This record gives sequence, structure tokens and C-alpha cells, in this order.
Amino acid sequence: MEEHVLAAVERATTRPSEHYDTITVTPISPVIGAEVSGLDLATELSDTQLAEVRRAFLAHHVLVFRDQVLSAEDHKRFAGHFGELRRQPLADLDGGDPAILEISADRESRFVAGEDWHTDGTAEAEPSLGSMLYVTRTPEIGVGGDTLWANMHLAYEMLSAPMRAFLDGLTAIHDGLIPWQGHTPPPEYVVPRSEHPVVVRHPETGRRLLFVNAGFTSHIVQLSRHESRALLDMLFGWVAGQPILSCRVRWTPNTLVFWDNRCTQHHAVWDYYPHSRYGQRVTINGSRPVG
Repeated sequence: MEEHVLAAVERATTRPSEHYDTITVTPISPVIGAEVSGLDLATELSDTQLAEVRRAFLAHHVLVFRDQVLSAEDHKRFAGHFGELRRQPLADLDGGDPAILEISADRESRFVAGEDWHTDGTAEAEPSLGSMLYVTRTPEIGVGGDTLWANMHLAYEMLSAPMRAFLDGLTAIHDGLIPWQGHTPPPEYVVPRSEHPVVVRHPETGRRLLFVNAGFTSHIVQLSRHESRALLDMLFGWVAGQPILSCRVRWTPNTLVFWDNRCTQHHAVWDYYPHSRYGQRVTINGSRPVG
């Protein structure tokens, strides 16, 4: 491990640990992710419990709550404590609850949502704060369908000082058409497209992070086409090729995962075909990324 990489990892793993009175927080990896126990999300949580969940969320970026039996209203109520719920873009076409997106795959599926590293909805002018995915059915074989999350603070901090300096001040275009490659979006769908800084600050902690992803980022504005492609491919490969950045969550029935979309990327592993998996996702509105 190169010295600047080692130094960044050591800084990330030696931060003071948080103390909690009403919940138990068990890290999944030294740099991202934690399992939270001691809560029943189907009940009204106290202000103290919610404050501790918020602290754990900012410290670990991905929180896993297992053995939760939730109605749609329970799911939305818990998410609503963290912000306004996002209306799904095509909600008027498929009916149902506009705040809930069904995430499902079975033997009829030819692709699944999120099977490459990405950050949700960065083509929007105001990408989401985060999402809560509640999985109730896992593959019948008992394994498969894990999701990985990567820490974009650390992805930035592990870069060399000259590379960080070069990236600071650049902007990139995030194009909502990229996920539709090979498919035609419905005519009613308004395709988002936005320009965001390549390096942004987390709106609550102020920590810098890398804010480009293969799922939506098309090019860097200030560079030529070839320069942009080379740099983005390097950064995308940096995230995918550094296991130390990520944690891996193995889903069990009735598990809810809450992740900070502002400082993570995730990758849904589709390794369970022809078996099925089903969940429901609620997303929380965010704000415009600022460098």
C-alpha cells in the first residue's frame, strides 16, 4: 500500500468511536457500514433514538436494520424523519404509492437495477440525501443478491495530493440517459441532466468526497473528450478496484438498509439468476452538491 493511501486509511480508521445509549452499532468494515440493533422501526422512535441513528448514519454512511416487520406506512414514517420523501419519476404511469419504488428480479428479468457501481440520481439538480431499501424476499437458494457500498470520502482521500489538486475545481455532466442505454425511456419521462463539481463537500459534515460515477457521469467539462474519458475511466476503476473502500451487506428477509447517497456508491450483485429477490425503496430528497 502506497504511503499516501496508507495515511488516508489510517485517518479513516482511527477516528474517535461514537457512544450510543439507546442503540447498539456494530461496524461491518473499518471504513463504511454498520449493523444497528435495539430498535423496532414499526414503532414510534424517541427523539433520543432518532438522534443516535442520525449520528450513526453520518459516522458509518450505511446502516443495516435486521428482522424488521414493516408496513409501507412504517417504512415511510421512518424515512420521513430524515427529510421529505421523493416522488418516483414514473409514479403516474405504474400506479401505486408514489413514494415507494419496487425493486424486484426473477427468472424473467434481463437486467436488474443497480448492477454496476453508481450513485443514485446524480443527473438530478438535487440528488437524493439517501434511500431506505426494505428487502422482504431473498433468493430461494439462501445466498446471493448481496449489495456493496463504497466510501467516496475515502476514495478521494486515497488519491495522491497532485491528483486531488487537479480534480478540485473541475465539473462534470451527469446525464439521465446513460442508464437507459439500449432501452427507450417512456415519452412522459423528463430526462434530467446536470453539471456538478467533481469534488464536493458533504452538506452536514463538510468532508470532501469524489462525486463522479459510471452510472450517470458522461464527461468532465473542462477537459477534451479523450482527456475526460481517460480520467473518468481511471476514477471509475479506482472505486471498483479498491476493496478497502467498501462493505458488503448480505440480505436476509425483512432487512432495511439506509444509505447516505451523498457520499457513497453502491453495486447490487446479480448472482442469483434464475431465483428472485424483492424489496421496496423509499428515497429522501436532498440538495444541490457544492464544491
